[in-house]
Amino acid sequence: MNPLELARAVPGPAFTVTLDGRELEALPGQTVAATLWAAGVTSWRTTRGAGRPRGIFCGIGVCHDCLVTVNERPNQRACLVPVRPGDAIRTQEGTGHEH
Repeated sequence: MNPLELARAVPGPAFTVTLDGRELEALPGQTVAATLWAAGVTSWRTTRGAGRPRGIFCGIGVCHDCLVTVNERPNQRACLVPVRPGDAIRTQEGTGHEH
């Protein structure tokens, strides 16, 4: 069943954000992580060194596994950052800083 139906939630109108240039639909009040999950994206960062995929793990901002670049700002915790119309989200490699 749709979680919105279970909670009888009536969010505001959907809007668009991008992940690596791909348009995704988002809802008001969602975090970046919730938006990515809803779009079927489960990994959006790779670790330093080994380059292993990471996504959401703790969901409360403690573990830093969900780091992502939002509007050119690296190291944003996707589980805490509210998504806003027009956000440009990019997958992040390692520390997120260019060499």
